[in-house]
Amino acid sequence: MTVQAPIVAVTVYPGQARVTRRATVTLANNEPIEINGLPLSMQRDSVRVRCHGEARVVGVSLTTAHKPRSDDAKVVELEGKLRGLTNGLQELTDTVAVEDSRIELLTGLRRRAGGTFAKALAKGEIQPDRIADLTDSIGNQLADVLARKRELAQQRVSIQEELDAVSRELAALRTHQTPDQQAARVELEAADNTTVDIELSYVVNEASWTSSYDIRLDGESLWISWYAEITQFSGEDWPQCELALSTARPAVSVDIPELEPWYLDRVRPPAAPVPMMMAAEQAVYGAPGAVDAVMAVEHTTTAAIYRPTRPVAVPSDGTSHRATVHAEAVNARIDHITAPSQTLEAYIRATAVNTSEHTLLPGAVSIFHEGQFVGTTTLDFWSTGEEIELNLGIDDQIRVERKLVQQSASKAVTGRTKRRDAEYLITVGNYSKRPTKVTVLDQIPVSRDDGITVKDVSCKPEPGKRTDLGELTWELALEPGKTADIRVAFRVEVTRGVELQGWRE
Repeated sequence: MTVQAPIVAVTVYPGQARVTRRATVTLANNEPIEINGLPLSMQRDSVRVRCHGEARVVGVSLTTAHKPRSDDAKVVELEGKLRGLTNGLQELTDTVAVEDSRIELLTGLRRRAGGTFAKALAKGEIQPDRIADLTDSIGNQLADVLARKRELAQQRVSIQEELDAVSRELAALRTHQTPDQQAARVELEAADNTTVDIELSYVVNEASWTSSYDIRLDGESLWISWYAEITQFSGEDWPQCELALSTARPAVSVDIPELEPWYLDRVRPPAAPVPMMMAAEQAVYGAPGAVDAVMAVEHTTTAAIYRPTRPVAVPSDGTSHRATVHAEAVNARIDHITAPSQTLEAYIRATAVNTSEHTLLPGAVSIFHEGQFVGTTTLDFWSTGEEIELNLGIDDQIRVERKLVQQSASKAVTGRTKRRDAEYLITVGNYSKRPTKVTVLDQIPVSRDDGITVKDVSCKPEPGKRTDLGELTWELALEPGKTADIRVAFRVEVTRGVELQGWRE
């Protein structure tokens, strides 16, 4: 008995997917049930059959069904179009052959007529104007045939280009599709006329999902949308069904690691080279203690399962298909941060806590400011309850300048040292319509040599934070249209005979 078992659920892992099909059948005489249309790429040892009802599964076997052509409607359409274009090219070839015959006939007729007309004209058997009419007629016919051949050549180019395009599209579809499929034969033991639900599941490797995000900043409000980018080319299309996304990963080995003795020994001379034959034998049999890796989907209590808020169909085309996993508004503190010694841009920074029940996975982030795309960044693991800083791109309404306003150098003529003095001016302006806090990062040099000393450091205003590595941090509160200045000055003294390295102008 052949039954239809459509796909009702798919669980996608980072590198695999488990597909579930379901069918309801009424049994008679314990006749085996055959479920066709299974992908050729599925893992045969992953097939599982469950029976819900008064029946018992007593056997499951798989066979490969070789079909003469694909069932994919698009492939069938393109194959038909390809046959039509090929026939069109053959018709053009036949038409060109006919026109070539006409050219040969007209050319021969004109050549033979030249001698015949000359003899008839000499004998007075034909008038000159009659010869001109016949010659013009042959010439006009020949010109028409040649024009027709040029049209046919243009048609050939056009059809050939279309045929090439169809061939490329068909080849791309056939890359991930095969007319061959597998079938599952299920043997059940039950009373006659018993109705049961059969559930068949299997694993395919050609599937995966990754995370991506949209972060939208609208005024002081921050929205985060989490998407799953699902890709599969298993050979079967997944319809809209119960779709789940799991963080469980294939396990290379399920063995618990064991410690081996940590030996210390005397350094000994290297052993003589191993003969090539012995090395080959060792490569064949493997080193002692080697463990064969067995790929398996590992389901653990630490793995999370996410379900998209809306059903999504995922065709087997190898392209990414997006499903929304979660979206919510996030309470965040919005401010700016800049490091003018590195770049003069000011970046929008959001400090936020993940208050959702989800641990957000690493992924690419698209950043939008009030609906306008401004750039991309990446997101690392963001656990529930964790506070992180998000870089939301450059804000052109916060202007930053950093200038070297004073620099002097003295040579060690009579003294034992030479010195350099430098002073920098940092100006930060808020040209937006909202007040903001701007964190300014700058630095003074740090000596790593006793012959180089950094002294007389002066900062106006004093930084809120200073580290032993010379890092300086200010937090400036700026109202709309206001600016603030920061001055940093210092002196570097270098002992005679020491060459200074790392100075920045």
